[in-house]
Amino acid sequence: MAAASRNVGFYINKNCRFLFSSIEQLKGRSFCWAPVLQQQATELQKGLTENISLPRKKEWNKTAVLEALASTVNRDPTAYQYDFQDDPYLTPRTSSEYKMFLLSQESGRSAAKYFVNTNPKFFTKDFAEPHIPCLMPETVTLRLEDVSEEALKERISLRKVTAAVEMYDQLLQAGTVVSMETVYELLDLISFYCDKDPVQEGAQTEDPDEPGEEVKQRSVRGRRGRTSMKPVWKDNNNAERIFNLLPEKDTRCYSALIRGMQKHGNSAKAFSMYTDMLNNRLTADVHIFNALIAAVPDVRDQYNERWDLIVETLNQMNQQKVQPNLLTFNTVLKALRQCGPQARNYSLNTINEMRALGIAPSLATYNHILVVFYKPSFIGKGNPSVLQELLSYLEGQRFTCQDPDDVMFFCTAMKICLAYKDVELAYKVHSLVETSENWRLLGDSHKTSVYYFRFFSLLCMMEHVDTVMRWYRRLVPSKFYPNSQGLMDLLQALDTDGRLDLIPTIWKDIRSLGHDNKLELVEELLTLMARDEHPPEVQESFAVCALEVKDSVGSLRGRPVLEWTNTTLSNVTTLLLRANKTGQAWEMLQVFKEKNRVPSDKLLDDFLSVCKRDSDAQRAVELVQLSSAFCLQATPKLAKRALTEFNLKEEQRSLLSELDTTEQPED
Repeated sequence: MAAASRNVGFYINKNCRFLFSSIEQLKGRSFCWAPVLQQQATELQKGLTENISLPRKKEWNKTAVLEALASTVNRDPTAYQYDFQDDPYLTPRTSSEYKMFLLSQESGRSAAKYFVNTNPKFFTKDFAEPHIPCLMPETVTLRLEDVSEEALKERISLRKVTAAVEMYDQLLQAGTVVSMETVYELLDLISFYCDKDPVQEGAQTEDPDEPGEEVKQRSVRGRRGRTSMKPVWKDNNNAERIFNLLPEKDTRCYSALIRGMQKHGNSAKAFSMYTDMLNNRLTADVHIFNALIAAVPDVRDQYNERWDLIVETLNQMNQQKVQPNLLTFNTVLKALRQCGPQARNYSLNTINEMRALGIAPSLATYNHILVVFYKPSFIGKGNPSVLQELLSYLEGQRFTCQDPDDVMFFCTAMKICLAYKDVELAYKVHSLVETSENWRLLGDSHKTSVYYFRFFSLLCMMEHVDTVMRWYRRLVPSKFYPNSQGLMDLLQALDTDGRLDLIPTIWKDIRSLGHDNKLELVEELLTLMARDEHPPEVQESFAVCALEVKDSVGSLRGRPVLEWTNTTLSNVTTLLLRANKTGQAWEMLQVFKEKNRVPSDKLLDDFLSVCKRDSDAQRAVELVQLSSAFCLQATPKLAKRALTEFNLKEEQRSLLSELDTTEQPED
């Protein structure tokens, strides 16, 4: 630091001497700005007499360089998502592989974390730079074995519910007074996990030997018919027992139990506990009221009764002078989704109340509004004016996650755009997604895929094919993996705008995405290519696709095998004939025979025309024989045409004459 100060002073003094000498040379001259230079030199010389203070060293974030470099590049639309770039060999190509990859990755992380946490003695050295605490081994084994409050806190911090309850009971038996803060934490732990030890990451769950003695379970049926077992609040569990043993009960204790009861399906008892709290002349906190509002749909059946109970709860909140927060109003709006048509007016009143209190809505707030206004029975009717006004208001805003339901907004908005077929509105939604880092609020991989699938389907229906293809290249595969239905929509868009020449390019993507075993998709692709005749270069590219379809039949390992149907066989043969690949087309006719499939009359007629063009009489005879083997009604017609149009040998004529049994019309 001293050397740096001397160097700075040396250069400043040198510059000052140069400035002073310049001023001396200018003395006596009539330049008007000489006094100004002299004044500046005087001020600079005066400043040299003061101590030179250098700025302090600036502390940079350890990832600042990486962030700066990342800001200089844009997303590569041709690259796969960054999640999959660790091992290109394992890069998923289909939506099912995509899901399997993420599940396997998370499973591997959980297994590694479980091993590290259960064996911390093998991971005592930290070579990471920068140091990342969350990646270091956690302490999951109990170190304090004595009966003390510190041991109880350790068990609470490690989420050992059963061990914490046992330690608390031992402290009570020993006559030790436990602080209320520790009791609060214990009640929160028991209530959150419903008096049951949480399943540790990476560990295998075991069925209890005596299910009747364990926490009761409830079966919850999901949207896709799946059932999941969730614990239900049991009467007189450890949380209630410890609560009843407390000499003094305050709001904080009631809050833990009420929230636990609502979370684990005992809403009626939550309201009963709230009534007991009021009888003890205690006031609730905002968390209690949020839990009670969320429990309203479970304790009331009629729509008007639900709203009346919500209003009553809010009035009590006002009487007890409890300030609501964002989650309070979001919970009200979420409950209104189950209050019928009248919920529209109530939801607008709720938004006005939020504005009056100065509480800024989150994306979850707007999502609940959209669900209230666009019920499944109403969506697609009327006009999306509510969404239009909402997007105009939200344009250019940046959002952070404040509610777990924030990740539902974009999917809901795009669903409405798709239902109303409003592509301009969809562009506004996507523009909001791409603003700043709002894309992080798209949710998990499943919700993200649903959002982009809806967006892309709408583009295929409403936009020109050139625009569709630009978006296709921007989104696939860097953003999402289209399923077979999405690719069907793309093929329909190509057909609508007459750009079937792009089908070979799409077929390459279909193969790379692993959808070449989807029969419906392959049949649609072959049908579009074989429907009309095209220029020779296009027909040649179509024939290449047809041969690749032929090679992929029955050769897909580990996946459902694509089987031949009459449609696929006929279309592949037609495409090969149009590309002058007669030999390979004849092989396809043999496949008809092997698979006991019946070729169409038109296909045989086209094949006979190709034989005439090539002057291949032998193959024409074989074609008529093949038709006879299938007992087709067109056999006599084909035989007569072959006799007329081909220069046949006597044996061939004799053979075809037997097949030409067309009856002459009577006079």
